[in-house]
This record gives sequence, C-alpha cells and structure tokens, in this order.
Amino acid sequence: MKLTSKIVTSLALLSSVAFAQTLVTVNGTAITQEQVEKELMTATQGRFNQVPAEKQTEFRKQVLEQLVAKQLVYSDAQKTGVLKSKDFKDRYADVIENVKKEIAIQVWQKREIDKIKISEKSMKDYYNKNKDEFNEKESAHARHILVKTEAEAKAISKELKGLTGVALQTKFIELAKTKSTGPSGVKGGDLGYFSPGQMVPAFSKKAFSMKVETVSEPVKTQFGYHLIYLEDRKAKKSKSFDEVKTVIERRLKLEKAKAVMLKKMKELHKSATIK
Repeated sequence: MKLTSKIVTSLALLSSVAFAQTLVTVNGTAITQEQVEKELMTATQGRFNQVPAEKQTEFRKQVLEQLVAKQLVYSDAQKTGVLKSKDFKDRYADVIENVKKEIAIQVWQKREIDKIKISEKSMKDYYNKNKDEFNEKESAHARHILVKTEAEAKAISKELKGLTGVALQTKFIELAKTKSTGPSGVKGGDLGYFSPGQMVPAFSKKAFSMKVETVSEPVKTQFGYHLIYLEDRKAKKSKSFDEVKTVIERRLKLEKAKAVMLKKMKELHKSATIK
C-alpha cells in the first residue's frame, strides 16, 4: 500500500476509535494515535477540541504526515552514522544538561508553590467577586449531513421521514457515514458540543432553535446544504463553588507565588557566592 493511501486509511481509523492504536509503521517503527493526539494538543495548547469539526481532520492529517516525515529523517540519520558523529554527541550532551536543569527548576518551583496555602475564605471571596467568570455557556450537541445541492439534501430528508427516537438517530448516523461530504461523516456526522457563534451563522441559528432528537430542513451555508440532527442541548448555567474550588485555589496560588518566589530569590542571592 502506498504511503499516501496508508495515511488516508489511518485517518479514517483515527476518527473512529478512542484508544491508543498503531496508525502506520515507518521502517518498522509504529506511529500511534496517542502520539498524534499528543501533538495536536501541544500544537493547540490543549484546545484541539475547540477547533471546528470541519478542520480537525485536516489538522490530524498534517500532524500524521509530519510524524511520518520525522521518522523517515531519523531512520536515515541512524543509517548514515549521524548518531555516532561528534557533532551529534556534543549537541546531545548539551541538550541533556539543559533538560536536566530545566526539569530540576520545574520540580523546585512546584515544591515551593505546593507549600503555599490558600484559605477557604479567600477562595470563597474570589468566587463571590468573579461569579460571571464561571458561567457555562449554552451549548448544543449536533450531527450533520453535508451535501452539495438542495436536491440531494431533500432526497436524504425523505429517507428520514417518519422516523423518531433511536430509529431516527441510527438512520441519520448511517446516512452521514455514506452520503455526507463533510470530514465528520466517518463519525456519523458528529460535531460534539458547541456554543452559539462557534459554527457559521446559519448553521448555529438553526441548531439552537431546534428541538432535541429532531432533524432540520436543509440549511444552506458556504459549505453546501446541511441536514442537522440535534442530539442534546445544555442551558447556560453558573458553576457552584465546589465545582470550581480547585481552579480558584490554583489561580490564587499562582498569584501569591510571585511574591513568594521574589522573597525566595532574595534569600538565595544573599546566601550565594556571586563574583
């Protein structure tokens, strides 16, 4: 199988499974779903799930291709003796020393921050003064089938006519997998949860005006025509103090840590020999 075809097949697999699995092998070395997910989270600073569903597949493809390219270059470096060269050994030693120092500093900082205690009263005061910060936006969980023409959308809509409940959901997922041109098609059109404004206006307006477990009429956007199935909707709500207590504690610790670290550094300077 050609590498390009292998990557495309792997992307389909990546969209449908939720556990670590080998996606491709490069010269006998496995590249796993876990590696791809880790790279995606790093690249988006942990916000990959907030990336629009239409773009997620393309990002996955790019990351998988990059990991394959890196492994190809590394394999060639091994074959051509790069790992035995003086240049490599010198740079490797420098990197190891720098990494050791950085990890030691991070562990030291964590220990110092862990010593900081935040009172229950301080956390509750912060919560009461910043309640708006902990509001959870209204959200919807939807699936969609995307096609090019209104006629195609209406034809699919006829196949769903008369169905309700589980039968409607099951048929919609089946049709999304076989007929949707959108990247979420392989997942049964699943777009996950999203807030107002995260999707294009026409799509968002329709999704947030529907009843749960119903299908919309065709909705036109710049991408084509959508049939939307609304799986769930969550109302806007304020999180309780207990739900956000850990977040508040961490935030107040970090704020207090600035003064603590400054004091500690002054102490270290006094006891050190600096010429």
